[in-house]
Amino acid sequence: MRLLTRVAEDLRLPVWIWSSASGLSKQGLASQYGTQDPTTALDFTTALQIPSIFVFADLYPFLDNPTVVRALKEATANAQPGQTYIVTGPDFSIPDELREQARQWRLKPPSDTEIGDLVDATLRSFVQRGLIVDLVPTDRSRMVAALRGLSLSEADRLLQKTLLDESTIDTTDISKIRMAKAALLANDGILDLVEQNVGTLDQVGGLEGLKRWLSLRERAVTQGLAEQLGLGTPRGILMTGIPGCGKSFVAKTLATTWGRPLVLLDPARLYSKYIGETETRLTTALASIETMAPVVLWIDEIEKGFASSGEGDGGVSRRILGTFLRWMQDHQADVFIVATANDVTSLPPEFLRRGRFDEIFFVDLPEAPARRAILELHMTRRNLAVDEFNMDSLVAATTGFSGAEIESSIVGALYRSLDDEMTVTGDHILDEIAATIPLSQSRPEDVARLRAWAQDRAVPAAGASETAV
Repeated sequence: MRLLTRVAEDLRLPVWIWSSASGLSKQGLASQYGTQDPTTALDFTTALQIPSIFVFADLYPFLDNPTVVRALKEATANAQPGQTYIVTGPDFSIPDELREQARQWRLKPPSDTEIGDLVDATLRSFVQRGLIVDLVPTDRSRMVAALRGLSLSEADRLLQKTLLDESTIDTTDISKIRMAKAALLANDGILDLVEQNVGTLDQVGGLEGLKRWLSLRERAVTQGLAEQLGLGTPRGILMTGIPGCGKSFVAKTLATTWGRPLVLLDPARLYSKYIGETETRLTTALASIETMAPVVLWIDEIEKGFASSGEGDGGVSRRILGTFLRWMQDHQADVFIVATANDVTSLPPEFLRRGRFDEIFFVDLPEAPARRAILELHMTRRNLAVDEFNMDSLVAATTGFSGAEIESSIVGALYRSLDDEMTVTGDHILDEIAATIPLSQSRPEDVARLRAWAQDRAVPAAGASETAV
């Protein structure tokens, strides 16, 4: 609005602003009664005979209403000399009926210099209020990067909301700004900001090869060293393998370890019954993700959104696959993708082509050391003293179990102990393990098929020298 106000002042034209909440009003004056309805507001502007700028701030959601589109078309067709209609909002499509009369402008987001000036002014105001600002120049640069993609007004509100309650502003607040920005943008029903309260990567049981790979790239990602070394920003990984073996847990703990927001893209939510809407949803979601950067993008069970051949849905699946693959190849934003797949064999070959992901990892059933670590993790979480149990017997009994099945056995044992009105014992856990039929026994052919696929196509997440038992 500041830009439009300056233009109006230069042209010496009045500005009329419409919103669905307040209706139509001349800038700085009261609203015209009964103009909350967009067609009524457009009729009002048509009756005005003086040069003016009419700004419709919330009209874009109504552009799928034929009555509103017709009213807007008639208003612009009958506009007097010097009258201009402007519809503002996030990325939206101009209806076909208006394309000959309308032109679409996409305003560039503020530059780093503009954001930096805002950050400096905000921090100075905090100091004047008695807050302590403990930041070094590199922290300021990271704060600017965290706000990149927002408008100046959005960035200002976010800074005020995130930092005003702090007594000291330091480097830890940068992660809070990133989280707040992601929460602001993940509001379209396609993206979810995931709560990060599950710990860090070192709390993942097993998967030593995968953790080592991620650890080697941590400094390059979190400190921006990859570009300095000419390596390019790491783009992401695909994890496939046996269900329940920690793929989702890795995504959550990775984001925490790297100090970045974790945003979940659910491919199944992309699909719409309306023609073209699915592609629009994906394009909008990807644009939001780039704006959130730096961010970890988690695509869970990616095969649910991109596995179809597209033959039965009018080619929609094929088109969104092409859109997503082009984005993966071309985007320059600091987005690290963590994609998971339980049935990787259903993904199209072009998705798995070398270069799409930095690496493809196969997550197998945990071997003995990893099962011990998983048992200890879930027992400790539930206040069970590990040294009071025969861990060797528990590790042996869980051969062929996934991490999720091991956790389920611990939880089930706690319920058994409650029913017995006694403290949980090793026998409770062993009984629960014995009552569990793991996936490796109920569907051994599926496990064998996944392992056969991964043999020459994926890197073992457990490490090259380790094998599942």
